[in-house]
Amino acid sequence: MLACRLNYIYLDTGAMYRAVALRAQKEGIDPKDEPALERLCGDMEISFRESGEGQRLICQGEDVTERIRDPEIGWMASVVSTMRPVREALSALQRKMGSRGGVVAEGRDMGTVVFPGARFKFFLVADPRERSLRRYRELKAKGREMKLEEVEREVRERDAQDSSRELAPLRPAEDAHLIDSTGLTPEEVVAQMLAIIQKS
Repeated sequence: MLACRLNYIYLDTGAMYRAVALRAQKEGIDPKDEPALERLCGDMEISFRESGEGQRLICQGEDVTERIRDPEIGWMASVVSTMRPVREALSALQRKMGSRGGVVAEGRDMGTVVFPGARFKFFLVADPRERSLRRYRELKAKGREMKLEEVEREVRERDAQDSSRELAPLRPAEDAHLIDSTGLTPEEVVAQMLAIIQKS
């Protein structure tokens, strides 16, 4: 939504890690097998394509937009994202995609690792229960049946894993603008971001 308002390119880096996880699952690779993941990333082709249905993720020439949102792939993505060869390969690709500027990049290490020199950095937080409800409603809308408690457990486990990992842990950059989105609509969050951008 922010990228659209600014007429910028939207870079969903989390989707890229999910694409690696999906391909690893497809090829039977253990998500902690660094040498195998390094070989996997060596010839990975990932790109984004705009369509009438919004942005689509293309991996190895195949549209994987829906499949990467499976909860199992989300868990695997959190694991593979701790592997150095994966982070190095995708960080390099993300920097290449953002090298011309005019990009809104979303991801857990954008402001600290991938784009430390970004002009504006935002770190969004929300109450875990509310985040779980959002994810639960998103899954339900896609026909996926899961218990709210199960979704909340996965959200908390992934946060703990991402925050405690040694490589590029989840944390705000020192110069990031912190926005608590609890109780806010997406439109209200974007309005806050735009107000900060327009003040400069």
